[in-house]
Amino acid sequence: MKLIFEKSLEGKRACKLPGCDVPHAGLDKLIPENMARNTDYALPKISEPELVRHFTALSKRNHGVDSGFYPLGSCTMKYNPKINEDLSKMKGFSGAHPLADETHVQGCLEILYMMDKMLSEITGMEHFSLQPSAGAHGELAGLMIMRAYHEKRKDMGRKKVIIPDSAHGTNPASAAMVGYDVLEVKSDRRGNVDINALKELISGEVAGLMLTNPNTLGLFEEKIMEISKIVHDAGGLLYYDGANANAIMGVVRPGNMGFDIVHLNLHKTFSTPHGGGGPGSGPVGVKKHLARFLPSPAVRKKDDEYYFEYNMPDSIGRMKSFYGNFGVILKAYAYILTMGGKGLKEVSETSVLNANYLMEKLKDHFKLPYERICKHEFVLSGIKQKEKGVTTLDMAKRIMDFGYHPPTIYFPLIVKEAIMVEPTETESLEALDNFADAMIKIAKEAIQEPDKVKNAPYNTAVKRLDEITAARRPVLKWSQDR
Repeated sequence: MKLIFEKSLEGKRACKLPGCDVPHAGLDKLIPENMARNTDYALPKISEPELVRHFTALSKRNHGVDSGFYPLGSCTMKYNPKINEDLSKMKGFSGAHPLADETHVQGCLEILYMMDKMLSEITGMEHFSLQPSAGAHGELAGLMIMRAYHEKRKDMGRKKVIIPDSAHGTNPASAAMVGYDVLEVKSDRRGNVDINALKELISGEVAGLMLTNPNTLGLFEEKIMEISKIVHDAGGLLYYDGANANAIMGVVRPGNMGFDIVHLNLHKTFSTPHGGGGPGSGPVGVKKHLARFLPSPAVRKKDDEYYFEYNMPDSIGRMKSFYGNFGVILKAYAYILTMGGKGLKEVSETSVLNANYLMEKLKDHFKLPYERICKHEFVLSGIKQKEKGVTTLDMAKRIMDFGYHPPTIYFPLIVKEAIMVEPTETESLEALDNFADAMIKIAKEAIQEPDKVKNAPYNTAVKRLDEITAARRPVLKWSQDR
């Protein structure tokens, strides 16, 4: 297909595609001459069946929750009901224009309003904003609220945020973006926040503490109420990273633990496919004393009508164009309605049961750094295998030969040769047993046949990669000659 631009009589370029002779005003300015294509695309000439077969073959090489077990820790690659996808594609929702008058999108506004109410009830918060479009985006909004709260009180000396050494990497990054200095608090021998270390760090300069509970080790903070008192007594706020909220829904609420600010990952805890980095939604909720600082506008209801409230003088402002990732919010709404309070609690209980079952089956074959009941995920260590020259990375490569996506590895950083496993609530006993059998077999191979594991994988479309060369000399541009 050839695309050539010519100067028209009015000094404008005209599209010369077949059947297209409409001049495009201002195209000279939009596309510089040296960037406008004037040659054919280098596309292969193939039949439609060949094209379909090509992409079908590629899809068979891809691994996802629909094709096999996906035990990524802290990512919650959970069940994604297909009916939620159908609902999000309904014309009344997908066809709604973001600039439509409020009177024309009352149904959409009602869902946003109800989601605020439901998420507040689930977490023990007063109000939510659904604007943030990812977990880290929710963190940023929450920390901006924290800063706005202290500044409103003229408490300008609070420049530090405390974050555990087991935290997600986005936590310190978000704090730094808001202008806070990060203080790292270490974990104790049971995987909790070290209370004595926390007391040494706390001061009038601390704006707050960011905490994931259960944490990235899959462990519930045993002294969360004491932690809350320490922070609040010093005038700080408690921030809840909701990445692992699927382990506590219906059992305990962050608000009851003493948290002032919460963000949730709707794309993790409330059923939206999010592999590969998106799509996402990270609503942020707050207790009553922080509600006025939430992003604007807020969705409100008067009589029987819903509207956007812009009159929020203490708001941190808009966090996103329009109002959040509505498609993801819609799927979460459908999921919550489908499950109900009893169902959400059962999700948490089953995810915890599955994780503990797998942990018990595997703990004798790998090192278990924290031998206590876990929540939705657990962390093993491949240190025993490392002594034989087989790394956690080698074992992650080998698990692909058994048809599984590898678990998360080398995280959290405080566990050497970490292997993080999250089975989620939807895997059957048979699936868990099969995965455990494969992991046990690999653990034994690492001791008895180390070279077999070190050269894996063998059954995948792409075999062992030269990762050192790939890291040092990455090829980031496609070439037809390759």
